[in-house]
Amino acid sequence: MSVPGPHEIFEQMRRHWLGESDAELLADDAVIEMPFAPPGRPNRFESRAEFRDRTADERAAFPVRFEEVRDVVIHDTTDPEVIVVEYTLAGVNEATGHRASAPFIGVLRVRDGRTVLWREYQNTLAIAAALGQVPDLLAAFSGK
Repeated sequence: MSVPGPHEIFEQMRRHWLGESDAELLADDAVIEMPFAPPGRPNRFESRAEFRDRTADERAAFPVRFEEVRDVVIHDTTDPEVIVVEYTLAGVNEATGHRASAPFIGVLRVRDGRTVLWREYQNTLAIAAALGQVPDLLAAFSGK
């Protein structure tokens, strides 16, 4: 059996987001970065444990159920461990019934069948709109 590379791990990530898999995808020392995180939110986690511990409550309370990962374009790089992925996540806010989607770009580095780097560039405004949190986002950027 071969060790999964970045294409296979991204497919497993997609299935995980849609609730179809609970496979462990992160290496113990994985780095997760979100360079465009809103003010006051972490934009870097330096291990699987740190990511899980610092995001557990937020993930448990997240009201969106993802229904589709579409518009996927995978760009190979000269490094066989790394791909760049463009995609759109679409889902429904279960608290309001509002359906929305947002585009993302991710940089994925896989080593020994586990994610060692996931750098995700999020459309923060689209996410805030889907969650009904645009005023909160604007306030965070204005320091209010």
